[in-house]
Amino acid sequence: MSTRPTTTTDAGIAAPSDEHSQSIGPNGPLLLQDHYLIQKMAQFNRERVPERVVHAKGGGAHGVLQITEDVSQFTKAGLFQKGKETPLFLRFSTVAGELGSADTQRDPRGFAIKFYTDEGNYDLVGNNTPIFFIRDPQKFSDFIHSQKRRADTNLRDHNMQWDFWTNSPESAHQVTFLMTDRGTPASWRHMHGFGSHTFLWYNAGGEKFWVKYHFRTDQGIKNFTDAEAGAIIAQDADYHLRDLHTAIATGDHPSWTVNVQVMPFEDAADYRFNPFDLTKVWPHADYPEITIGRFTLNRNPANYFAEVEQAAFEPANLVPGIGASPDKMLQGRLFSYPDTHRYRIGANYLQLPINAPKVPVHSYNKDGAMRFSNPADPVYAPNTAGGPVADPSLFEGENYQVSGEIIRSAYTLHREDDDYAQPRALWENVLSETDRSHLVSNVVGHASAPEVTAEMKKHVVEYWTNIHKDLGQGVAQGLGVTTE
Repeated sequence: MSTRPTTTTDAGIAAPSDEHSQSIGPNGPLLLQDHYLIQKMAQFNRERVPERVVHAKGGGAHGVLQITEDVSQFTKAGLFQKGKETPLFLRFSTVAGELGSADTQRDPRGFAIKFYTDEGNYDLVGNNTPIFFIRDPQKFSDFIHSQKRRADTNLRDHNMQWDFWTNSPESAHQVTFLMTDRGTPASWRHMHGFGSHTFLWYNAGGEKFWVKYHFRTDQGIKNFTDAEAGAIIAQDADYHLRDLHTAIATGDHPSWTVNVQVMPFEDAADYRFNPFDLTKVWPHADYPEITIGRFTLNRNPANYFAEVEQAAFEPANLVPGIGASPDKMLQGRLFSYPDTHRYRIGANYLQLPINAPKVPVHSYNKDGAMRFSNPADPVYAPNTAGGPVADPSLFEGENYQVSGEIIRSAYTLHREDDDYAQPRALWENVLSETDRSHLVSNVVGHASAPEVTAEMKKHVVEYWTNIHKDLGQGVAQGLGVTTE
């Protein structure tokens, strides 16, 4: 019989699940009545003042998106119509490090874009990786806690990082990516960006499509080795921040080609693996990338705090022609991101210049701390006093049918769903011999930290062996772990 205590809510009530959110069927959207998920996410969003809980260290710049191809057959969103130019702000960041940490540490990089469109703000909150460590937001705060600091020593701890990863096999794809040299990019300018999630596009006729965004750097990919990144950390903790600012200030404006993968709406139901699983990519052989335009960063912030530190991105900002998918991580972020901004910056964060839309706002929301633009009467809807009226027809294309029992469950497995198949393909088909060698040495170096126990090293070897036998053998040899 287990002697481990039962997880509880902060009110002392037994928690319903450590890993699964409540959804309509295994693949359906999440429910607002999932009080335990809401409590975990809301509490997590309030753990730091005023620093961001994640993505604290970063920098950003202003730019413009230019659409060069006609994709009106896929979406009616105004910013994606051929010939359209849309101003934007992009914030790069590390994930786990604090504000004072070095920005060249091994970590995924945040890649968050705010498009100031004619239909309101559209935010794409992605990373420099097309996948993530987990697929259910119930585990998000626990994942970040494992990457942060211990309760007793206040030190980061590689043992607890590996403890979470090896107990979460869905993390294998992202951890493989992280432990290659892609985990230490040479600059923000020399890395790709991704929307990561699957999103819904719908056209003027109401036809629906699933899409993934890819932002391909026009500067080419450049990475540091682990040793090179370590040397930079010792020299300049703000290396990436300085590099971006200097490049733009000297007229070397970085740009990215904007590509999308498009999946017909009906394909998702019986695709060979779950297309909404954030731990997986869509093979290009099935859904090739389509180039639709380019964006360029051409102006540095005039004030770092006002424009970078107070920038607030939220996946819930979706303009007509774009909708959410049943991706559970996206569903969780729709709530979590605006909630953390209300706490960190204030209830009226959308009135700050960096976050304010460039179009008129006609909202019935009012008052609250630090508000400086308040609606006049009428302050309620519906009304007969000439107030604004919603237009549901703008969003008719985002409707689709779901059904199922209210449960806590992992996704229903598709025929080729497997946590190790895609990282195995990355090892076998994508990485060069040098890349493989660096992956092994990076894993060994990370798992050789003095706090990593002998027992945990065995779990680490098993984790990588599940991806590929040769990879596991290399890690075992480097860690001095004997395998049968």
